[in-house]
Amino acid sequence: MKAFKKRIIVATDIFGRGIDIVKVNAVINYDMPDTPETYMHRVGRAGRFGGKGITVTFIAEKEEQDVFDEIQKRFVIKAAELPAEIDPSTYRKIKFI
Repeated sequence: MKAFKKRIIVATDIFGRGIDIVKVNAVINYDMPDTPETYMHRVGRAGRFGGKGITVTFIAEKEEQDVFDEIQKRFVIKAAELPAEIDPSTYRKIKFI
C-alpha cells in the first residue's frame, strides 16, 4: 500500500483504527458497523490528509438504519442515497504508479 502497488484492501473493523494510508479515496461498508464510533473510524480512512473521499455503506436492516440515523445527528452534512452517476469533479484525481 505504501508503495502504491496495491490499491484495494479488504478488512474487518481492525482496519478502522491506527492505520494511516495515504490516498484512500473510497471506503465501502458492506456491513454497517454496530456503533457510530466504529463507523467514524472506518470512514475516516477516506479523504485524509487534505484529500476528498467517498463512503458507500450498505444498509439492509432497521437496526443498521438506526445506527446510521445516530451518526447523521452528529454532522451538518447529511448523507444521501448513492446517485446513479457520480460527478468525477467532486473528488481528487490520484495518479497511481
